[in-house]
Amino acid sequence: MNASPQIEVLALIPARGGSKGIPRKNIRLFAGHPLIAYSIAAGLQAETVTRVIVSTDDEEIAAIAREYGAEVPFLRPAHLALDDTPDYPVFLHALRWLEEREGYRPDIIVQLRPTSPIRPRDLVDRGVRLLLEHPEADSVRAVVPSGQNPFKMWRIEDDGYMRPLLSVEGIPEPYNAPRQRLPQTFWQTGHLDVMWRRTLLEKGSMTGQRILPLLVEPRYTVDLDNPWDWERAEWTALYRDLDMVWPGRRPRPMPQRVDLLVLDFDGVFTDNRVWVDETGREAVLAHRGDGMGLEMLRKAGIRAVVLSKETNPVVAARCRKLNLPVWQGVEDKATLLRRLLEEWQVDPRFTVYLGNDVNDIPCFPLVGWAVVVADAHPQAKRAADKVLRTPGGYGAIRELVDLILARHHAAGSP
Repeated sequence: MNASPQIEVLALIPARGGSKGIPRKNIRLFAGHPLIAYSIAAGLQAETVTRVIVSTDDEEIAAIAREYGAEVPFLRPAHLALDDTPDYPVFLHALRWLEEREGYRPDIIVQLRPTSPIRPRDLVDRGVRLLLEHPEADSVRAVVPSGQNPFKMWRIEDDGYMRPLLSVEGIPEPYNAPRQRLPQTFWQTGHLDVMWRRTLLEKGSMTGQRILPLLVEPRYTVDLDNPWDWERAEWTALYRDLDMVWPGRRPRPMPQRVDLLVLDFDGVFTDNRVWVDETGREAVLAHRGDGMGLEMLRKAGIRAVVLSKETNPVVAARCRKLNLPVWQGVEDKATLLRRLLEEWQVDPRFTVYLGNDVNDIPCFPLVGWAVVVADAHPQAKRAADKVLRTPGGYGAIRELVDLILARHHAAGSP
């Protein structure tokens, strides 16, 4: 349902390929989905938005954007995808292209930056409707109360002395005044900008001068400038129970305890390659850290088992060395897993599955937490609750074991 039959609202998502702080940031997996998917979902799920387009210079970003339901009718020119390219020429290029090629002229344009993935579900509609209710305004911008009051900020002059950044009429020394006496200030979050077409074309601006605030709860605000920011933001999305936009199924959090770890073999213990000599004898690459991790898991009283599609002496030998029960030649892993859980009377909620390919996906709904290695098949990544940072054969199992044992010890288990 649109805001009005006569109102055309375009959600435009700028996503260039050359991110420096976090390489390939716009398509890096964030809580189970590419980062850009959250902005696409915000546009597609909004009642007021009539069209969702991604402006990118990158073919891979374009393909993923289309996969998640956005249109990518053009590729942005390289000169509009530089580190210092501002938003305005990017949006102007998109509007001119759409008008010249399609005769399409939206009334309202919504900017959804990929770097603000944690959005309240009603935010886009609230922003569009606020602008519709105030046709005299130029734009709407999402803001939160400032975490630090700029009236207590300083700049250092060339003479080495500090000067206050701002002054306040009636308060001679605002930097020494109680916070309650100072004007309230707000920080623009990047969640949402909504503007009339005329603001862009007639005023040559993304905002104009008459800008309405759209308040966002601070708990939805994240900055994704470095890997540490990314970890904190993912934790916020997964564990703070926010009423936020999700692109499809919401990943489940890690169980409070783990009783059983179920492991695929090829592509998990190994890097999915096999060496074959002239006699047909096979060899694979494995990681000693995985063996150490599984030994630590066993000492913590947590069972681990292997389910493998292949029947291979290499699999049997490796599992025998690691003292792991193994089932080989398993075509239907889900049926076997269901039977084992029943026979062992293991609660599926406290079972973790680690896989890497599409034949593992049927097992994911049967357990409490589904995990895949970093180089897993894309379909497996989308179906999983967690994607590890480590590829198969290079210590992925150890990475997962460390997560399980950290939760195990935090829960007070011996």
